[in-house]
Formats: sequence, structure tokens, C-alpha cells
Amino acid sequence: MDYGKWKYAQQKKEQKAKSHTKKSELKGMRLRPNIDTHDLDLKIKKAREFLDEGHKVQFVMLFRGRQMAHKGLALNQMRKIIETLDDISKIEQDPKMMGRRATMVLAPDASSKAKKDAKDAKNTAQGAPA
Repeated sequence: MDYGKWKYAQQKKEQKAKSHTKKSELKGMRLRPNIDTHDLDLKIKKAREFLDEGHKVQFVMLFRGRQMAHKGLALNQMRKIIETLDDISKIEQDPKMMGRRATMVLAPDASSKAKKDAKDAKNTAQGAPA
């Protein structure tokens, strides 16, 4: 085999190996304090998908005008999101106010994913649909 061909093949293998490494991205969810429950449920559902894929999710709640007087209600919504996604995520950054926005970051929880994979493996071994 020609050395040039071998070197080219090695470069292609390295390039392919680099492309298969999974990079964790930070996905953003923008909310408002007076968001409807259905809209919030859709955002939570999408965040769950991102967390299942291994991405971090940042929730940003934007305040306008008189909404700043009701920061407590908005932070309660953030806590509701945390409780809803508690089974597959962990809190990387607690909800906190920064000017006219409240932010928090949730990261995928590796231990819950391992439990889920073990449960799926057990179900498929028993013949039950996953």
C-alpha cells in the first residue's frame, strides 16, 4: 500500500472518530411570569427531550414593567419546573434574579439515566415492550 493512501485513510478515521463524540450543548428556554399552563407544559416537555439527549437546559424568565413586583410567583413557577424535571435532571444553577430576568440551569442526571437504561434492559429481557 502506498504511504500517501495510508496516511489519507488514517486522517479519515480520525476525522470520523472526532465527529462521533457527543458534545453537550446549552439549550435555552425563555419564559414569562404569566405563561399559560399548557405553554409551560410544552416547554417542560421539550426540556425533558433535551435532557434525555444529554444537553443542559437554561430557563430564562423575562420580566416587564409591573411584573417585577411579583417575582415570588415567577420563582414559584421555576420551582415547579424543577420538581417536574427532578426525575431526570439535577440543578446546576439555582434560580436567581439578575436584573429583569431570573435564570436557572438544569443538567442531565447520569444516575437516573443509568437506572432508566437498566429498567429498559430488564423489560426487554422479560419480553415486555419498552
